[in-house]
Amino acid sequence: MHVPLVTPFAADGGVALDALEALAHEVLDAGAAGLVALGTTGEPSALDPDERRAVIGTVARVCDERSAALTIGVGGGDGTRATAAALEALGRRWPRAAALVPVPSFTRPSQAGVVAHFRALTTGPGVPLVVYNVPYRTACHLGADALREIAALPRVAAVKQAVGGVDADSVALLADPPPGFAVLAGDDVFAPALLALGAHGGVLASAHVLTGRWTRLAEAWRDGDAALARSLGAGLSRVAGRLFAEPNPSVIKGVLHAEGRIPTAAVRLPLLPASGAAVEAARREIETARAQWEPER
Repeated sequence: MHVPLVTPFAADGGVALDALEALAHEVLDAGAAGLVALGTTGEPSALDPDERRAVIGTVARVCDERSAALTIGVGGGDGTRATAAALEALGRRWPRAAALVPVPSFTRPSQAGVVAHFRALTTGPGVPLVVYNVPYRTACHLGADALREIAALPRVAAVKQAVGGVDADSVALLADPPPGFAVLAGDDVFAPALLALGAHGGVLASAHVLTGRWTRLAEAWRDGDAALARSLGAGLSRVAGRLFAEPNPSVIKGVLHAEGRIPTAAVRLPLLPASGAAVEAARREIETARAQWEPER
């Protein structure tokens, strides 16, 4: 389980790096295998370049101290040349990181165009890539056949599969995953179902809370404990639904602030803070989950 960290903001509007560092340690203490800096949950498009560098530096330092996996979000709406340049810069500064690279957005390339994009990004040495397949953000669906082509490219390590459900391409990919290629659940509500189908893990914003239970869910499927996995998965899916009831990461930040883990619940425009009703509904669902299962490790 990898947690794409929020970017906490202080009362003065700046990035609260001390809170970010504490949050990073907390989720690792609870069992997360790695952290993602500047994923969608981290609001990277709302940060200026100095803030982005500071966030990466803070998360990277924690990962180095804890021997945890570090993944850094790269790309977004950028074209192939700009993404390649960003990856090159990342590799120079953070050579032990992986890069979370979305399928190109807005331009809506063909499947062959997406494969060519990633082929260009993997020419020569560099950091491992995690393909971010999220068609409801990119307006470009990447099917199983194209993913298999991309998986065969050098340095492509995994896909964050976030297609808004359990579709035929996800089922086909998990039925026969490419060797050495990890399929990571990326839609929190559907993550328990993908893990049941054989997903290797997840990159899940919901794992800011109940982190240890998300880890136990993956372990339960790996160990063949279907009864425990189904019980955990049902509750975690309900929690995830509440945490994503309003645009991410507004509800998650509201919950973390209510729990005293970050100094404010602030997000930056064009996002708006979560409603009080959404935050309270999420907190009730989390408390129900905590009461249902044994204490989180």
